[in-house]
Amino acid sequence: MISQADQAQRFLALHRAGEPLLMPNPWDLGSARLLASLGFDALATTSSGFAATLGRNDGSVTRDEAIVHAAVIVAATDLPVSADLENAFADDPAGVAETIRLAIEVGLAGASVEDFTGRADDPIYDTRLAAARIAAAAEAAHAGPVRLVLTARAENYLHGHPDLADTIARLQAYAEAGADVLYAPGLHRLEDIRQVIREVDRPVNVLALEGVPPVAELAEAGVSRISVGGSFAFAAIGAVVSAATELREQGTYGFRAGSAAGAAAARRAFS
Repeated sequence: MISQADQAQRFLALHRAGEPLLMPNPWDLGSARLLASLGFDALATTSSGFAATLGRNDGSVTRDEAIVHAAVIVAATDLPVSADLENAFADDPAGVAETIRLAIEVGLAGASVEDFTGRADDPIYDTRLAAARIAAAAEAAHAGPVRLVLTARAENYLHGHPDLADTIARLQAYAEAGADVLYAPGLHRLEDIRQVIREVDRPVNVLALEGVPPVAELAEAGVSRISVGGSFAFAAIGAVVSAATELREQGTYGFRAGSAAGAAAARRAFS
């Protein structure tokens, strides 16, 4: 058995500029085992993918639900796991720190905390408060024998504030507050990603969205980690919709080809 402290050290060591860690996001125990069987080195939970398994949209999961789900993913494989903890389910730094302590208790190697408030009328925390929240998270993450890898997320580009200068300033503040990895989901342009990497001194994660450059170009730019968020979960849902639509509207079974490939992959992963 690999200790949790060793898992966290291993996870951080996988962040190498120019050799990005490809980190998929399983949404349940089975998908975690399947992705591990395909040769990935680390996993991360997805808030949107997990919410979909509960019949809900992103942002509706409670802290207790997210922590229990993280524990399930941790137990599924022997890979390091980082949890998408949204805004840590708290506005105040003390609440953020408590969420990180709970994350450590369930065996996680890493966790991310974002600066999205969850409120449409005021979506991004004030920079000073956002940095204080990361400082509290970092203190909790790094205080004990397990040095949890803390990822700080600047959410401007996902919530109507595509301001690169402010995003970089926030990431710099989060690094100074103690974050181990920096993440600005929603960045698409390679030149913007390059600028972020030039101006911060921590590993940078990029979210694989439509329009984001391919892995080889992100590697050349110096990206250290690439994650997919809920994309794999919704790709699976999309396949179900396609199969169900074919059956209902055409009365044919073309989906069986994909089903057979999936069943074979599951047998290999779960044996």
